[in-house]
Amino acid sequence: MQLAMASSLQPWVLLLILPLLSLVLSSAALAAVFNDNFVAVGGTDSNHLVDQGTSVHIVLDKSSGAGFSSKEAYGSGFFHMRIKTPPGYSAGVVTAFYLTTEPEQGDHDEVDLEFLGNVDGKPVILQTNIFLNGKGDREQRIELWFDPGADFHDYKILWNPYQLVVFIDDTPIRVLKNLAPGQFPARPFKIRASIWDGSGWATDFGKIKVDWNRAPFTTVFQDFDVDGCRATGGAPCGSPSLPWNGIQSLTPAQWDAYKDAKSKHTTYDYCTNKDRAYAQLPGECNNN
Repeated sequence: MQLAMASSLQPWVLLLILPLLSLVLSSAALAAVFNDNFVAVGGTDSNHLVDQGTSVHIVLDKSSGAGFSSKEAYGSGFFHMRIKTPPGYSAGVVTAFYLTTEPEQGDHDEVDLEFLGNVDGKPVILQTNIFLNGKGDREQRIELWFDPGADFHDYKILWNPYQLVVFIDDTPIRVLKNLAPGQFPARPFKIRASIWDGSGWATDFGKIKVDWNRAPFTTVFQDFDVDGCRATGGAPCGSPSLPWNGIQSLTPAQWDAYKDAKSKHTTYDYCTNKDRAYAQLPGECNNN
């Protein structure tokens, strides 16, 4: 039946369709699978990390969480994942997508996106944090304006010599400009993801714990291509020839979207926390 339909099409229609079909098939064939660029680093049994090639399920139950890491470290890039967090009741559950230097403790740099689960009917909070030389305490929290457990969304981190920008889909939600030495990450990052028990702090400041009767909790990741400069590749990762290094600032439309998201959805910003005494307000607070 499909062949009969195809044979009935006019030749000029086929000339238009076939190149498009070839492009779609080529793109599908070239799409990276998990093992191309990533490796399991926690919950490595088949119950807690389920590798389906173009998607990976990481699972939290009472016995364990799970996580994975990029095989390579990168010196700049536009890193992205399509993520769907645990649906429904997920209080106490933390899903993380982040960049980190190694070793992942002590004097390290890190850029965190942490999804803080919630009870039914309450919005999931996305907390971002930036560690520089082992010091964090730069948390910002927003209430997501959609249900991240209902469908996939794109979460992206642009990191180049000029700025670090966190995006949800195409909306910037955090901007750190490279304006002063020591106030901007400059060491190679690995890409990491994990799911874990954050009962002690994640939901309502730790008042609501993980309900293990509702376990397991599953987060799904897709899109394992990496748009980044390998730190061991020999090429300078600050080169202007790399496409993401050409993005030196947000466009006016992106700035408007950023301000709109911040004004409508921010629930906490370390810059405005009066309980923290800063000898000097961090540069990010002054410039964004």
